[in-house]
Amino acid sequence: MNKRKIRDRIRLFGALIFGWLYIPHLIVGGRNEYIRSDVQRMLERIDLRMSPLIGLLYFLHNNAYFRSLFYYRIGPVRSLLIGWYRPGDKYFMISPTLKMGKGCRISHPYATILNAESIGDNFTCLHCTTLGSTFDGRPVIGNNVTLGATVTIIGNVHIGNNVKIGAGSVVVKDIPDNSIAVGNPARVIKSIDE
Repeated sequence: MNKRKIRDRIRLFGALIFGWLYIPHLIVGGRNEYIRSDVQRMLERIDLRMSPLIGLLYFLHNNAYFRSLFYYRIGPVRSLLIGWYRPGDKYFMISPTLKMGKGCRISHPYATILNAESIGDNFTCLHCTTLGSTFDGRPVIGNNVTLGATVTIIGNVHIGNNVKIGAGSVVVKDIPDNSIAVGNPARVIKSIDE
């Protein structure tokens, strides 16, 4: 048995033991389709098979970044009521005015700010990502977009569907659908066949 599987089992055991702490969370978010889709995407990275409800409990207990996403999904009032004793991560910020689609997968989004106009379905980001606004507006991110570490997207920029942006890229212009972009400033280096 590999070390990741042992680690995941220990974390699952801890989540089950302390599951009573998350009863308010499960009541508020257990049936939310956006939260369920986020859990399904996050479970792809875990070596254990579990139901979405147990997966929700697993991530609520073990992942402060996921708790931040969870509190964004349930809204500011509910998150104030139940988030005080198990807070999210203070270095992962999601704008309350952001419109985010289903199936968000976050991988250690330390120092990440998501302040876009909208983000489509199946969004993936790594740490130190900044989606920010300028006087011109905020970015619009399409479906199936993957951002590498330390990606910065600033201003009224449109990122198309099925786009991958490489680590360290700074995006200040639109990126078309089905493409891979890298660099500072980012430029398209390859088109992805559908």
